[in-house]
Amino acid sequence: MTDELADLHRPAFAADLLITALDRNSDKPALYIGDVVLTGGEMSDQISRFAQALASLGVGKGTSTAMLSKNRPEVLISMGATMVSGCRGSALNPMGSLDDHLYIVSDGEIETLIFDPDAFEGRAAELKAASPSIKNMLSLGPSEVGVDILALAATFTPQRLVAAQVDADDNSSMVYTGGTTGKPKGVIGTYGSGAALNQIQMAEWQWPEEPRFLICTPLSHAGAAFFIPTLLRGGALIVLPAFEPGAVLEAIEKHKISATMLVPTMIYLLMDHPDLPKRNVSSLQTLFYGASSISPARLKEGIEKFGQIFFQFYGQTECGMTIAVLRREEHIATDPSRLATCGRPVPWLNVALLDDDLNEVPQGELGEICVRGPLVMKGYWKKPEETAEAFKGGWLHTGDIARKDEAGFLTIVDRKKDMIVTGGFNVFPREIEDVISAHPAVGSVAVVGVPDEKWGEAVKACVVLRAGQSVDAAELVERVRVAKGSVHAPKSVDFVDGLPVTPLGKLDKKALRARFWESADRAVG
Repeated sequence: MTDELADLHRPAFAADLLITALDRNSDKPALYIGDVVLTGGEMSDQISRFAQALASLGVGKGTSTAMLSKNRPEVLISMGATMVSGCRGSALNPMGSLDDHLYIVSDGEIETLIFDPDAFEGRAAELKAASPSIKNMLSLGPSEVGVDILALAATFTPQRLVAAQVDADDNSSMVYTGGTTGKPKGVIGTYGSGAALNQIQMAEWQWPEEPRFLICTPLSHAGAAFFIPTLLRGGALIVLPAFEPGAVLEAIEKHKISATMLVPTMIYLLMDHPDLPKRNVSSLQTLFYGASSISPARLKEGIEKFGQIFFQFYGQTECGMTIAVLRREEHIATDPSRLATCGRPVPWLNVALLDDDLNEVPQGELGEICVRGPLVMKGYWKKPEETAEAFKGGWLHTGDIARKDEAGFLTIVDRKKDMIVTGGFNVFPREIEDVISAHPAVGSVAVVGVPDEKWGEAVKACVVLRAGQSVDAAELVERVRVAKGSVHAPKSVDFVDGLPVTPLGKLDKKALRARFWESADRAVG
């Protein structure tokens, strides 16, 4: 192809969409964090200065970057600048351990670390000392460890933003999986897959007009996925430092929030918070949720308390966020089986339920959710065998086992790796959790397999009760036996104060299982 035709069919990538969104909303408030309010134009100027500062340090197209910061305005400015500059971005969990961070920096061959000196100057110094790949240490403010990138950026004059010339198949991001088994894997995202995500979000997701979107999850992770769609809709982002249910309810009332994104454990905490009846949350039009399964009984309760505002997105790191969606009107509060689904596949992907021989299963039968389409990852970083396994037969294998009903709605029974084999029978924890969580005394529950000399694995339920409520373990066991049969009935029930969650608030079953398998002869995935 000649040079003059090279861009003839070039699509709009995330950086292009960001530039358009900021230009469209140059005079409108686009970002609120604490006392800071920035218009689209002010954000564009700050991103321009930041990008010029990066370029002066040799950070540009193809540079591998990582962000380690709490929620603050400069995180979005930095993300916009690295996006426009064509950098490959990764994120380090603000609550992650030194070992977690070292692994990602080393495995991902991170060249530029951008960090919050107020919270992570010490960690940044440790990472620099132990990571030979790091060439640039950029601090969001004064620091003895790295270059004050904000001070450097202030020396530049804002210019019109122009996105770096990249190809659809170029690496744009590397997000590390949670490491359900073994070490985390770096999932390579491309500019093409990122553009596809934004397009599907804009077309398929249900947004309020000019959304006032509340972000209370880490900006460097899940929160950032709502950055571009909100701005393209002419809306504004209101960002909290972290999730705290009382503060979230206060922010919804104060800022007349019309949309937000929460994971199920956060929704439970909001519903159970004593401030909920005292706060006016009527401005909420869409509550996006995902990342893990939700209890149908608690979802019904949520609809009763908040209204029919729930919108579920189902995806995974390997196929970003939106393999299937359950729209607001499809949340039928009187139909528990519907509330147990993750919705229907989006039209832009080819989604099938396959058996182990890669044949599509009949309607109503269990099969693995497999996907083809523009959202699918490029592969796992430096892991060709794992990539080949994930793409076996020309499909992305999600590891989620589901059935499809006659209307096309998918019900995930569980992760393939979470399946419990007890006495030779296959048991899916999700089915047991849905039964137990329907008891009015239960706030949340997680079911795992634990070592058992007789059965190999035994079903254990870990239950968090609602405040002031009680129930006998035998009653919960009997409830499952009646609903699902004796094989599914837990052999033990532990009442606990809380369940382990990841830094993003998602139930951490790996950590929960580890409590029971640490002294066993083998471990489960």
